[in-house]
This record gives sequence, C-alpha cells and structure tokens, in this order.
Amino acid sequence: MTKHDYEELLRRAYSQLPPSALEFKRFEVPKVVSTIAGMRTIIHNFKGIVDSLNRDPQHLMKFLTKEMATAGIVNGERAIFQGRFPEDSLQRMINRYTDEYVICPICKRPDTRVVKEKRFHFLLCEVCGAKSSLRPL
Repeated sequence: MTKHDYEELLRRAYSQLPPSALEFKRFEVPKVVSTIAGMRTIIHNFKGIVDSLNRDPQHLMKFLTKEMATAGIVNGERAIFQGRFPEDSLQRMINRYTDEYVICPICKRPDTRVVKEKRFHFLLCEVCGAKSSLRPL
C-alpha cells in the first residue's frame, strides 16, 4: 500500500463520519440553582439540567433520590426533595450522574442515549457507535 492509497482511504473514512464527530465543543453541566425552604430542597433549574443532558427527568430523579436516600418529586421546571442538601453536594451528584450515564467512556462525548435491551441498560454513543453497559438504578 502506498502513501497515496492510505491518504485516500483516510479521506474516505473521514467523509463517512457524522459532522458532529469532527467538531470540538466543550460540554458543561449547568450549575445547580437551589434553595432550602424549611426541610425541603428545591432545584429551580432541574428541567434545564435534564434538557442539556438529554435525559428523561425521571431517570435523573431516580438517581438523585437514591443517592440522597430521600423522597423527591418533579414539579414543572423544578425538583423538590425532602431534606436539606447544600448546592455543592447536589452539583457533585449531578456531575457523577453525567460521568456515569451521559458521557461516552470511549470518546468522552455527551452525544449518547440510554437504550434498554431485555433487562439490561446500555449507553449508546451516537458519535463513535460504542455500546457500554450501565449499572441499573
């Protein structure tokens, strides 16, 4: 194989990749905006966080309620939890959720979705095509 053949094959391979695979965008998890009212903690921008992560609100809610060992509900744009939780610990939990259930472990991109096959959940990357198993919630 000559150098010319290799470059042609490489060019052809790049042309078949989705355009999003060649872009470099920095992904940032939105900062949590919360308040503590009595014995309740309210995340005001819950819907915005869920939308930026491209996940089902109930999936993130289930993760957070399990991690905090408390009850919680989604109420429109916000989430309400029983108990007092500081903003920085909520942010750490959402960052951990992002690392585990959003970011592709192979290419480190957030362009993924959760798929269920039989009883198992997988993280399917839409950029590199990787399929990684997820621990159940």
